Amino acid sequence: MSLEIAYRFRQDVPPSSIQDLDDVVLLVPVVGDNGVQIAAGTLGTILSVHGSGTSYAVEFDEPDGAVVTVLSDQIALAGSNAQ
Repeated sequence: MSLEIAYRFRQDVPPSSIQDLDDVVLLVPVVGDNGVQIAAGTLGTILSVHGSGTSYAVEFDEPDGAVVTVLSDQIALAGSNAQ
């Protein structure tokens, strides 16, 4: 492995404490990918983590199965997952 390739794998940003399939709560209202408004306080599940935790794809229960890409400061771990 060359030094250039090893450098590409180096992570300067610590990994997020929120992982795939974690339950989260929305801290601010957002608009879903389908254009539906999702209220703050709505519970959802992380589908994927982007960029070491800078953003997340989240599926929310209400409205029915809405998927939204949110920034890290727009969600928090929910319930017993909270730290």
